[in-house]
Amino acid sequence: MSDAGDRHEPVLGDVVADWLVRRPDGLYVDATIGRAGHALAILARLGPRGRLLGIDRDPAAVRACQAILGGEGGRVVVMQATFRDLPEILASRGQAAADGLVADLGLSSPQIGDPARGFSFRAEGPLDMRADPTRGETARELIERKGEPELADILFQLGEERQSRRIARAIRRALADGALETTADLRRAVHRATGSRPRGGIDPATRTFQALRMAVNDELGQLDALLASLGKLLAPGGRAAILSYHSLEDRRVKNAFRSDPLLAPLTKKPIVPDADEIARNPRARSAKLRVAERTDRS
Repeated sequence: MSDAGDRHEPVLGDVVADWLVRRPDGLYVDATIGRAGHALAILARLGPRGRLLGIDRDPAAVRACQAILGGEGGRVVVMQATFRDLPEILASRGQAAADGLVADLGLSSPQIGDPARGFSFRAEGPLDMRADPTRGETARELIERKGEPELADILFQLGEERQSRRIARAIRRALADGALETTADLRRAVHRATGSRPRGGIDPATRTFQALRMAVNDELGQLDALLASLGKLLAPGGRAAILSYHSLEDRRVKNAFRSDPLLAPLTKKPIVPDADEIARNPRARSAKLRVAERTDRS
């Protein structure tokens, strides 16, 4: 759901909406409504009877969207929820299935840009990283709970960090020394283990931050739950569009689209942003969009 500053430009916004909306009077789900970028692109293609259900784990995003979309009246419902909640939400609203669903698995600029959220080392903030800051353990609490081998496994599996053991040792040492309170402290601990020179153009702490954020929010578990229920969430002919930002996510989406008998992949290769979009919104550079359609099989 990355965007460009105050413009709230969604990644591949028009492309997603064009692939998704086949029934202008249908029901569409934005499962990561963020700041309503994709939602607005979808609504622009809906007819007067078309409806949109938006969910997000982040209560700040839900409040922002309720303000942004307040003029849409009964056509739009926005609520705080997770991917796992979607089957129950649709059932509770008397909906058998949706005609389309979009999920943008990236962070939004407001999340990254708020130091208090602790997602980024660009500005110093608490070691939090929770998508929903009202519940669950913070990144620092996770580090305290995990021993060095478990922490190294998280960094290797979720961040694909080759120096995971060395970094885990440095993080635990910083914790023991009372020097692990902020995002800047975590970055310094990683740099002590790896050096501070960028690797492949990115800061050496990037993979560590990614891994801890994914662990704190159970991001792959949530994605697996969505993919497992996706065929039943969609009406026959309905489409799912999922934007991922690294190989762990994209591989899961690709395999689910290929292996689920209720889904037929429509994109043989992922769609990626063009150079103009990346120039406008650099965070779009790693985005991959895959689209699948619900088959007629029951």
